[in-house]
Amino acid sequence: MPPRRAAPPPGPRLARSGPKPGLTVDAIVTAAVAVADEDGMAAPSMRAVGERLGRTAMALYTYVPGKSELLDLMYDAVHAELPTDYPDTGNWRTSLTSWADDTLAFHLRHPWVLQVSQARPVLGPHEYAGLNTLVRLLYRTGLDAHVLRRLIGTLLHFVRGSAQTVAESRQAAAVTGQSDEEWWFARSALLGEVAPDFADRFPDVGRLESESAPEPPPADDPVPYPERQARETFTVGLGVLLDGIEAAVARGGDSPLSG
Repeated sequence: MPPRRAAPPPGPRLARSGPKPGLTVDAIVTAAVAVADEDGMAAPSMRAVGERLGRTAMALYTYVPGKSELLDLMYDAVHAELPTDYPDTGNWRTSLTSWADDTLAFHLRHPWVLQVSQARPVLGPHEYAGLNTLVRLLYRTGLDAHVLRRLIGTLLHFVRGSAQTVAESRQAAAVTGQSDEEWWFARSALLGEVAPDFADRFPDVGRLESESAPEPPPADDPVPYPERQARETFTVGLGVLLDGIEAAVARGGDSPLSG
């Protein structure tokens, strides 16, 4: 038999274009959330999300029936970010303050969430986990369940409303290219001209303005002035709400509806 020839040394392998990694519902939802965080609620169309993933819109329909279902999945997915563990230190007020701060920050990270109607919520598991957390914190007050049910709505509306003010301020500045300070200055300069009797027509507004004019922020303040005002309103308003809960606890927790 002739001697066996040695095998030639291996050469460089040619890269093969194999199939793209398979999509998953989680990957689609994550991409959609990123699009919405950057460009708002209207941005995550199936086409836009597909482009972000390097796929066609049709490829997504295998995993998600449509945009409506995608928005529901996005909404519930981001709610997983909310903390669910607030240690019981014996001070329910501290826990509720932390919850409110965390919930405000959550809505400002995902302002598009504020456009989802609360009249008919998504009812997803992460949304329910967040609700369960608030209910648990309120039960620590010892108040009657009928009062707690209404306080849940009060606190949620307050936090969402506070976040809405900040989010709208940020959006207006981004869309118009004009800061809130510039917007108000331009209109205030004309107020005396178009309404010279402003002080007589609205005396209590004028009194409040003269008695509570806020101090101007430092020149190097990184937080826009209107946003700082909104956050101060949030802090004061939350304090008053918690004072009211404390007063209800002190009087025995009876429902105001029972009287």
